[in-house]
Amino acid sequence: MADLFSAAVEDRLTQRAPLAARLRPRTLDEVVGQADLLGAGKPLRTLIEADRLSSVVLWGPPGTGKTTIARLVAGATRKAFEPLSAVSAGVKDVRDVAARARSRLGEHGQGTILFLDEVHRFNRTQQDALLPHVEEGLLVLIGATTENPFFSLTGPLLSRSSLFRLDELGPDALRQLVGRALEDPRGLGDDHLTIDDEAATHLVSRADGDARHVLTSLEVAAALAAEDQRHEITLADTEAAMALRALRYGDDEHYDVLSAFIKSIRGSDPDAGLYWLARMLEAGEDARLIARRLVILASEDVGLADARGLLVADAAARAVEFVGLPEAQLNLAHAVIYLARAPKSNSVMAALQAATNDVRDGAPATVPIHLRDAHYPGAAHLGHGNGYEYPHAHPGGWVDQEYRPPSTATHRYYQPSGYGDDVADHRDPDHADEERGP
Repeated sequence: MADLFSAAVEDRLTQRAPLAARLRPRTLDEVVGQADLLGAGKPLRTLIEADRLSSVVLWGPPGTGKTTIARLVAGATRKAFEPLSAVSAGVKDVRDVAARARSRLGEHGQGTILFLDEVHRFNRTQQDALLPHVEEGLLVLIGATTENPFFSLTGPLLSRSSLFRLDELGPDALRQLVGRALEDPRGLGDDHLTIDDEAATHLVSRADGDARHVLTSLEVAAALAAEDQRHEITLADTEAAMALRALRYGDDEHYDVLSAFIKSIRGSDPDAGLYWLARMLEAGEDARLIARRLVILASEDVGLADARGLLVADAAARAVEFVGLPEAQLNLAHAVIYLARAPKSNSVMAALQAATNDVRDGAPATVPIHLRDAHYPGAAHLGHGNGYEYPHAHPGGWVDQEYRPPSTATHRYYQPSGYGDDVADHRDPDHADEERGP
């Protein structure tokens, strides 16, 4: 009777569980995304299927499959599986798990896996208490964290674990998940629902790569459709479910907004630059694309008028990779304001274009004899390097010397704009009298 009662409770809990829990993958093949780790022949999949998993840390944003992978390990391993959450567990819980593991190993020869969710919540003292059990192999640790483990975990614990980084799910993976949820009887399959393309796009674009967020919102949207006795989930349903209005951002808007963004910064209007930045971020535009465009603009439109602009743009791009959204929005805004306020010069772009035109349109020119490599045996016999003047051997580290083929020696590519720091070099006789511009 007790077993029947327990089974009934379990069945009812399953039916009442959120959609994301009901659809949790039962096999590695059912996992959506993370192909670099779980695809055929990939490292994590190989270790799981061979039941040879050593201590690992799964690092990734919410809803990317960390807990799912741990549960799949539990189903595939011959070891005992002990789950804990670092939010509520402490040193005593770890010691209790270790005691059971030691007893289990001695009596049955069975190892133990400790799954520690939110492992970054363990402080240094708690991590130090866990370390000896991991170090001696009594416990195989699977730690799941959304925080950078290089900051949140102690060096000794991290060094004894393999680190696997899980990526946000891409749009294709999230769409696949939505389709599965609508078809699978464990999900919404028995409701015979469909979803229109705008609604699916809204769900996917506003989920930040989080599978759990997509499924939770889909479940609410499905309930709204059912309430109106409809069999199709519409954009209005997903907007209401996510409490977010969909921004129209098709291919035309993508290119037009990006164009307006660049032209606003080129035109030194920080407010307009910030508006278009916010428009793109709210529409779910890839932050890496925005960062790349800022790096290009820093050389194309600010250039030598303020060479620090390239450093700021590059730092913002690195922040997008290192910090991620939503926090990296501040770094992008920082770069937008700096580049918009900076003096402008396109002399770098114009100089490169002029040089490129010479290379493409002119006759092939050989390297002048005095500039050729003279370091290899026989080069001196060929006359390589003859007549070359070493600049550091002259006062000021500069000597008047020709560095181009004769056919292009009189062509000027770089023309200082006179704006900001983009002014003539005193060593250049053709521009020595130019003055700094405004």
